[in-house]
Amino acid sequence: MDESTKQDFIKAGRISAEVLEYGKSLIKKGNSLLEATELIEKKIFELGGKPAFPVQISCDDIAAHFCAVEDDATILENQVVCLDLGVHVNGAIGDTAYTIDLSGKYSDLVKAAQKALEEALKIVAVGTELREIGKTIQDTVKSYGFNPVRNLSGHGLGLYDIHTSPTLPNFDNGDKTKLTKDMTFAIEPFATTGSGVVGEKGHSTVFMVEHPKPVRSPITREVLKEIASYDGLPFAERWLQRKFGAKSTFALRELNQFGIIHQFPPLVETSKGIVAQAEHSILIDEDGEVVVSTKI
Repeated sequence: MDESTKQDFIKAGRISAEVLEYGKSLIKKGNSLLEATELIEKKIFELGGKPAFPVQISCDDIAAHFCAVEDDATILENQVVCLDLGVHVNGAIGDTAYTIDLSGKYSDLVKAAQKALEEALKIVAVGTELREIGKTIQDTVKSYGFNPVRNLSGHGLGLYDIHTSPTLPNFDNGDKTKLTKDMTFAIEPFATTGSGVVGEKGHSTVFMVEHPKPVRSPITREVLKEIASYDGLPFAERWLQRKFGAKSTFALRELNQFGIIHQFPPLVETSKGIVAQAEHSILIDEDGEVVVSTKI
C-alpha cells in the first residue's frame, strides 16, 4: 500500500468516526429515522467523504441492512438502535458502528458488543490468528450472558470494495489464518439475546451492481447511469427515489430480473432476539503498525 492510499484510509476512518459521534446525537426518542439517516449522509459529504454504503439504522431484532425509504415514517421511541455507517475517500473505506439503547432495558447487551470490540482490538497484531479474534469476541459476549451472532462477521476493506478477505469471525471457527502487514479490515461484533443466527427477511432497500450489462429500456439506462456514479459500492433505493420517483421502482425491478444488481434484504435474528453491534476499522501498515482509523 502506498502512502497516499494509507492516508486515504486513515482520513476515511477519521471522517467516519466524527460522523458516528454526530449520528449518535440524532438517535433520540421522537426523532425521525429517515431524517436522522439523511442528516448523517449529508454530514459525510460536508466533511469531505462519500458514503461507502447507505447509512443503516437497524432496530431491535434487525441486525443489519435496514435502510430508510423515501416515505419512511418510523419514529425512534424505545428501540435498540444499531447505527452502521461507512465513508470512502478515493475508494479507501472507513466502516464503523455503535448501538444506542432507547428502551433502557438492554444496556448490558450494548456493553457486551462494545466490550467485545475493545477486547478484540487489544490482540490485533501481525501474526494474530483469525480464530483468536473470534474466540475473544465469543468469550466476551458470553461473559455478559448473551450470544455472538455467528453468521455475521468482520471483513476486509479494499479500494471501492466494502467486503473483501479476510473474514473475521465472531466466534472461534478454528481459522488459523494470520493477520499480516498491509491489511485493512473491520472488526464487527454482534451480541444478541437470541440464538445467534440471522436470516434475510423483508423488502430490500440496499443494492449493488454485480453483473453490469447493457439494457434496452431508456428509463433503466438513465437510472443505471446514475448508479454508475456510486463507483460500484452499495446504494440506497431512496437515493434513486429522490431523483427519479416511480421510475426507480421500474428500473430496479428490471435490473434485478436481468441479474445486474444484488439485493441486500434486512438481516433479522431468527429467534427474534434483540441485537447490538459495535465496529471499528483497522489498518496494519507495511511496518506492522496498527492504526484504528475509526476511533476518535
